[in-house]
Amino acid sequence: MPLTSLRRVARETVSGLPREFWWLWTSTLVNRLGAFVAAFMALYLTLDRGYSASYAGLVAALHGLGGVISSLGAGVLTDRLGRRPTLLIAQSSTAVCVALLGFVHHPITIAAVAFLVGMASNASRPAVQAMIADIVRPEDRVRAFSLNYWAINLGFAISSAAAGFIAEYSYLAGFLLEAGMTLACAVVVFAKLPESRPERAAKEVGEPEVGLGTVLRDRRFMGVVGLSFLIALIIQQAFVGLPVAMGRAGFTPADYGMAIAVNGVLIVVLQIPVTRFIEHRDPRRLLVVSSLLVGYGFGLTAFAGSVGVFALTVCVWTLGEIVNAPTQTSLVVRLSPTHGRGRYQGMYTMSWSAAALVAPLMSGLVIDRYGAEWLWAACAVVGTVAGVGYGALMRQLPEPDAPDTVNAPDTLNAPNIPNIPAAAAVPEEPEEPEGKAPDAAEACTPVRLRDASSPP
Repeated sequence: MPLTSLRRVARETVSGLPREFWWLWTSTLVNRLGAFVAAFMALYLTLDRGYSASYAGLVAALHGLGGVISSLGAGVLTDRLGRRPTLLIAQSSTAVCVALLGFVHHPITIAAVAFLVGMASNASRPAVQAMIADIVRPEDRVRAFSLNYWAINLGFAISSAAAGFIAEYSYLAGFLLEAGMTLACAVVVFAKLPESRPERAAKEVGEPEVGLGTVLRDRRFMGVVGLSFLIALIIQQAFVGLPVAMGRAGFTPADYGMAIAVNGVLIVVLQIPVTRFIEHRDPRRLLVVSSLLVGYGFGLTAFAGSVGVFALTVCVWTLGEIVNAPTQTSLVVRLSPTHGRGRYQGMYTMSWSAAALVAPLMSGLVIDRYGAEWLWAACAVVGTVAGVGYGALMRQLPEPDAPDTVNAPDTLNAPNIPNIPAAAAVPEEPEEPEGKAPDAAEACTPVRLRDASSPP
């Protein structure tokens, strides 16, 4: 591709997004660049502290449990206190807890602090996603979520590589460095990001508040949460089922590292160009196809007998992940009422945290009792179920050119346009057609999250 074309593509990719988004993006990148603990926690507990693998697994499960709990609580705080205060609380708490984790030695204390780290580190996600939805125009949200997802994975890839070198020098240095970089994120939020929570319109003031009960009763949205859990449950096998299966098949940790590295490389290289390709395409087809790619990509692992073939299967399901992540996230925003985005995003984030908690139990049970081939077959089945589910769910949604009358009106991005004849709906003033455009764009095209597993 000529240099001029590359410049044009890069300019189109980043143009039109508000300055506040780029500060939030920078905060995300810095946060993931410092994500060392997730990469070496198991090694720290087993090699440096001498604890058993079972204890390391328990600590990882408690970390995930903390994320499940905080996802809902942070969603409520995001709506009640605001996006900015929630981010400041979450990132400051994470910095303190991570630093403390480097100094505690008793097994019960380590487990308790790891639980707190899981709660604090996951509490920022609903606020980040709600803030992106607040400050980015509906037609740009797919691109914005994709860029944020790209920053997560770029930072994760660099921090994972650096974690090994840091661990050789000092595990404590890794804990303190992550705490320092997380605190730097809080400084960026404090200095550069204003509160973005939309104010209620006058006609909405008398409406009942959106509570967690409201979210749970929203069957259509909870269907998305359930399907998200299925996709996350499959993707988690890359970090729990795949290394175990490769180890039992005689492959070394280095072989697993080479195979799984393909995932990070492809996301960094392909996330932005693939998003440009899918940005204005039918989200129904994208979600169905991505579910099948994820499911059958892992299903093909049953036939892998070499590192090269394992890497090829990683390519298949990574492509599905690249398509699914921004498409699904934008769908969540579209189904969320403006004044309830935090709670809705918290419930969505919880689906990934819950998958990170369930996946190790699922993979261990299936591999021990039936063998790895049955695990990969189950992944293919779950992917198929998710694809069928998305196809059925999306048929119930309005077409892209129809306003969604189910959700509360988006008071930040578009007026609430009643269902009236076209002649009356389009007055002669030029402002009205421009105001109506965001409603049409609100129909979406949408994280491990990388960190939703470790995620988003």
